[in-house]
Amino acid sequence: MGLFKTAARAAVASSVHGRVQRRQQQRWAQQDTHRDAAIAAQPPAAAPAPAAAPAAPAGDLEQQLELLRQLGELRDAGVLTDAEFEAKKAKIMAG
Repeated sequence: MGLFKTAARAAVASSVHGRVQRRQQQRWAQQDTHRDAAIAAQPPAAAPAPAAAPAAPAGDLEQQLELLRQLGELRDAGVLTDAEFEAKKAKIMAG
């Protein structure tokens, strides 16, 4: 009889584990869906942060390079278009 009890407990534990795992996967999928929908719902022009970047003072090469790195990261993240990136880059280089 001990063998049957052990087998029954193992079967129940396996079943419960499978249900918990499926439920977690569903929750994570829903969270991903909601996050993706929230990101997609944001208007593309809702990124005023790059416009607020001050122009680097002339002669401060390190600050100019840091601003250019930040602009590059914003462009790579999809916040800035290539045209916006080029305009800001020209402004920094001229500053």
